[in-house]
Order: sequence, then structure tokens, then C-alpha cells
Amino acid sequence: MTSDQIWRPLVEELACRQRADRKAEFWLRDDDAVDPTPALDRLLDLTGEFAVPVTLAVIPALTDEKLVVRLGEAPHATVAIHGWAHRNHAPEHQKKQELGAHRPREAVLDDLARGLTHVTDLHGARAVPMLVPPWNRIDAGLVSDLGSIGFSALSVYGPPVPASLAVINSNVDIMDWHGTRGCRDHGLLVQAIIAQLQHAIDGGEPVGLLTHHLVHDESAWLFLERLFTVTAQTEACAWLPIRTLIGRSAGRGK
Repeated sequence: MTSDQIWRPLVEELACRQRADRKAEFWLRDDDAVDPTPALDRLLDLTGEFAVPVTLAVIPALTDEKLVVRLGEAPHATVAIHGWAHRNHAPEHQKKQELGAHRPREAVLDDLARGLTHVTDLHGARAVPMLVPPWNRIDAGLVSDLGSIGFSALSVYGPPVPASLAVINSNVDIMDWHGTRGCRDHGLLVQAIIAQLQHAIDGGEPVGLLTHHLVHDESAWLFLERLFTVTAQTEACAWLPIRTLIGRSAGRGK
């Protein structure tokens, strides 16, 4: 199957939306940013070229002013808080989790509060008080306390669950974590995006694309470039900043 054949269903979906005067909404979250790297440069250059806002989930314990300086050249990038140290505290037989019930609740919340303060002090207005749990996992009992330590939003992966703060989830992960650990098949990703777009018509969330720049193979970079190109060719698409989504969710009382 050629590249044009792979992408034609999305092109046609967007054309239908344009005729119906409906917007296809997207947002982009990229996890595990710490330092300036060639991979981060590539992500920022690519998203900047297509004017795609990107939310970087930054690991507080591992980052410093070097990232601040690099992002000074990337006004389209926003910073969220990716746990504290991206350290697994779960036993070997359980799924990895930093924000689980494996430590005292107060210790976990103290780490998160420290992470929010550190990232906000570094990045100022570029930082948003949104928590992105490492491995997209957080103990449900912690969520109700996030507001009390300064968070206004939470982002994991999958359908959102009602919570005491805004929940802005990613829902299309481009990486094949349980197989090749490279990019997923482009055709399957296109199908996943279309399915999410159609779900959004019925009140679902925008397409929340999840990327991990540090582990991208060439197929992942090619997929992103092609997606950005396709969405830039129609007025039926909008790549939304995370602040817009948080404000919208808060306006619905979530």
C-alpha cells in the first residue's frame, strides 16, 4: 500500500468535515523531556514548522535551566509536570508506577508538590499545572488531593474519568510499546485517529496524540511529518494548545 493510499481515509474524513463546517480537533503531548537533545530539537523544529502546539511532560527531578534556555526558542511549547523522578516504586510483578499506593500518601503528594514548584520556578508562564503521571498510572485515591497541592489538570491515557479537576487525556499513542518498540503501523494509526474523530462527534474528546521523542525511530518522525502535512492542508483541522483544553474542561465543571 502506498503512502497516499494509507492517508486517503483521513484526507477524505477531513474533507467531509470541511464540507459540513465541522472542525477536527487535535492536541499533542510528548513525554519524558529533561534536557536539550537532538531528538527534542527535531520535535520542536517539526512542530514549529507546522505551528503545532506541543505540551512537553517534563521530569522535574532530572531537569534544569538548560531546558529553559532551549525552550526560549520554541514559543509553541508548553511544559507540564511528569511525576517527580519517573522512578518505579511497584514490586517487580506489578506494572510500573511512581504514583501508586506503594509509598505513604504524604510522600507521594510531597514529591508532586515539589515537582510542580520546581518546574514552575524554572519555566514560569510556560508551565501549566497539569500532572502527567509516569507510565500514565496514578492511584485513584490521590486524584482528589491534586487540587490542594496546586494542580488544575490531569492527563493520562485513554477515555477520561470524571474527577475533581480537568482531565485531558491522550488517546492515540504512536509507539508500539509491546511489539517493535518503534512506530506503530501508519495505517493502523490513521484508523485510530479517524475512530477518535468520529467518537468526538458524539461528545468524545479531541484526538490526543502521544509521542516520546527520545525513542522515536524514523518511521515515527515520518508519521508525524505526514500527519502535520495532511492536517495543514485543510481549514477543517485545529491543533489546540493545552490551556484551551483545560479552560474548556473547567468550563464544563470538571
